[in-house]
Amino acid sequence: MKSRSSYVPPPYIPLGQSDEDLPRPTGEGDGEPRPSPPPPPPQSQSVQWSSGICACCDDMQSCCIGLFFPCYLFGKNAEFLGSGTLVGSCITHFILWALINTLCCVLTQGFYLALPGFGCFISCYACGYRRALRSRYNLQEAPCGDFATHFFCHLCAICQEYREIRERAEDPKPPDLNLAVVTAPDVQTMESSGL
Repeated sequence: MKSRSSYVPPPYIPLGQSDEDLPRPTGEGDGEPRPSPPPPPPQSQSVQWSSGICACCDDMQSCCIGLFFPCYLFGKNAEFLGSGTLVGSCITHFILWALINTLCCVLTQGFYLALPGFGCFISCYACGYRRALRSRYNLQEAPCGDFATHFFCHLCAICQEYREIRERAEDPKPPDLNLAVVTAPDVQTMESSGL
């Protein structure tokens, strides 16, 4: 995200309500004072996500990794939540993703990659992690239920979850998406003792 405090997601409007019920901010030029920011919500009331489900382009690093390597980004999210290891979650996600894409490609003779009906396997697996993230930070179940979010927008959902983790992490340094740097040891030699 460009700046941690500049982006404010639009308010969540539950089904059956309209946006006319929401208070309208007043402009600077109309002579009326601006309303003060709302107080922080009580613990029982859920809070909004720090970014929207379609705000992937606000953070191009997680967007590109989520698009080309969704298994890795999913594994990083699971590792942060303590629900699994990076390797275990990444491999499980990869196996489910590859199985579904292969099955859809074979059944449709290469016409479709991942038909929506087959996405339920990944959605079932991934929605548990989203639920854990929501309960940890007391987040709203938005834009829809956890299963439906992963069913219809899986790649966007894992990118949103990563942005949320990075935004709300206790440590000031965000989780690093770069791979570990491995250096070779110094050259070692064996010398004979001259017996």
